[in-house]
Amino acid sequence: MHIRRSFLGAAVLLLMMFVLAGGAALRESVTVDEVAHIGAGLSYYQKLDMRFNFEHPPLAKLLSGLPLAVRGTRADYSSPQWTSGASFLPAYMAEWVFGDWILGRWNNAETTLMWARLPMLLLTLLLGWVIFALGRRLGGDWGGLTALAAYATTPAFLTFGPLVLTDVAIAVFAVLTLWTLGDLWRDPSPRNTRWFALALAGALLSKFSSGILFIGMLAFVLSTRWWALADQPAGKAEARAWRKLRWRSLRKGTWMAAAVVYLVYLVFSWNQPVDIPGFAGHGPWLALAGRPLMPPWLFLRGLGWMLLTSVRPSFILGHSYPHGIWFYFPVLLVLKSLPGFLGLLVLTLGLALWLRWKSRPVAAVPAELATHWRAIWVALLVFIGICLISPMDISIRHFTVPMALLTLLLAPLPRLVERCSRRAALAAGVVAAVLISSCLIAAVRLYPYYLQYASPLGMGRPIHWLMSDSNVDWNEALPEVEAFARRHGLTDVALDNYGLSDARVYVPQSRIWDCQAPADSDAGHWVFISANMILDGHNCAWIMQYPQQTLAGGGMYAIRLPSPIPPAGTVGGPPLPADRRIFLGMPVEPRVMDRELTEHPERIQKTLDDMIAAWRKVYEEKQRKARN
Repeated sequence: MHIRRSFLGAAVLLLMMFVLAGGAALRESVTVDEVAHIGAGLSYYQKLDMRFNFEHPPLAKLLSGLPLAVRGTRADYSSPQWTSGASFLPAYMAEWVFGDWILGRWNNAETTLMWARLPMLLLTLLLGWVIFALGRRLGGDWGGLTALAAYATTPAFLTFGPLVLTDVAIAVFAVLTLWTLGDLWRDPSPRNTRWFALALAGALLSKFSSGILFIGMLAFVLSTRWWALADQPAGKAEARAWRKLRWRSLRKGTWMAAAVVYLVYLVFSWNQPVDIPGFAGHGPWLALAGRPLMPPWLFLRGLGWMLLTSVRPSFILGHSYPHGIWFYFPVLLVLKSLPGFLGLLVLTLGLALWLRWKSRPVAAVPAELATHWRAIWVALLVFIGICLISPMDISIRHFTVPMALLTLLLAPLPRLVERCSRRAALAAGVVAAVLISSCLIAAVRLYPYYLQYASPLGMGRPIHWLMSDSNVDWNEALPEVEAFARRHGLTDVALDNYGLSDARVYVPQSRIWDCQAPADSDAGHWVFISANMILDGHNCAWIMQYPQQTLAGGGMYAIRLPSPIPPAGTVGGPPLPADRRIFLGMPVEPRVMDRELTEHPERIQKTLDDMIAAWRKVYEEKQRKARN
């Protein structure tokens, strides 16, 4: 293919992705984690203070906060929403209230959200260009376009790409880190070392799970000892010197990356009070001495908090589990991937094995890129292995790095087709074209409901039975609730939504409602329930037998309750109080708590104390039952 045609094809695919992903994002309300991320990112610029959202590295928040800061987005830093978060645990609670006010009180929510999401959408397109450029080197023009077509039509990237989250950012820099690792291992020059350092720094600043990259890099390096690359020296002494030189560059690049991370944390925490034990509260000189220690303190504290809170309940295929389960991500990958994408993976693997069986060995990639190819698939195996044993199984968005690497594995497909016999090549080419076309058609047909996508392999089961959380609904459907209420002239909107922010920003007439405990006054009226609340967040399968309309592609339901409502525990009625579940498994209803704190932010410390007491009571009750 002519070079200009391949670049034109890539531009068309990226433009399609821009329109589909960006258009879908413009129709959505703020999602759960974005509330904290957007407010935190703005404060990093305006105050050089990283007190908020310490549980994630700052890069994605800095990207989204830049246009907001340039536009002069308003925040009141004398308010209790900010001042209450001066210390560690209160900051974890205050960041949500602060973000709520940034979006819904101090500024226009739609405009603020649009500008915050724009850099993330551009970052998503950058990842697409990286996949095309690297795929083109691995598999030629058609290989690059095949990989890009798979990426640009993946519902997970169309969904989460424009959102102010860490998941696409880590995917971008993980791919770049592994590629520059291949460059460094082939040629440990200062230039390649610097590029590796920048890519690794980007990954470390994107998400704490970037630490998996170190395991992947170690596995890659060890693999070169057991399974030598073509350009490695054969002699022991020469091989030892060869590896020593590369190890030295790898260590140097890692230290350079650490220096970049240190500088970013130092700059954006410059005005943050020093709260390191032993340095805080002992006068200005000791606080000044602790200032250089703030970057590692903040980074390690955030990492520790992430590890401490990483054990979460899981829900998949109609069952709840108290912790992660090994088959979660394999099942989720099948359910959240287009059949065309899965077919391309099977076709690529099948052709590679068939050619080997036919004694027609073909290099998957050019010989000069064998090192890069090794780094990619070894790291992919490491990421998949860690995902299988992870205690935190929540969403397909936590699988973005393996999904990005899987798309790169499609790049050699055209070369494999060319190596087949004429008849087999024709058949394989037709199959590949059909699969790619099916992905493109599906991406357009699904617009704008990518978050709610469930594969036909789900066998027609409702999406809320197949999975939960941000795989189903993440509070993004509030504009559709408001549109439905307006069409039907509703002045009272009972809303059981899956979110922590104030829904009244998007649905002014809404009130917090619990599908497990409807009031008599709700009888005969429309109520709105997130699909996540039916089986996972709440216990409300009972409600699905009544007249309903799906909203947001099935992520939200408008349901007309019967009159009268059957008593709790009876056929067709809500569950008994003993069978009710609290959203997110917390000891108190988090939406009620958030609504109260939004209205009365001065109560943040008291609410935190009450919540700690409630958790302690739950823990003591569990201990008591265990002893008995």
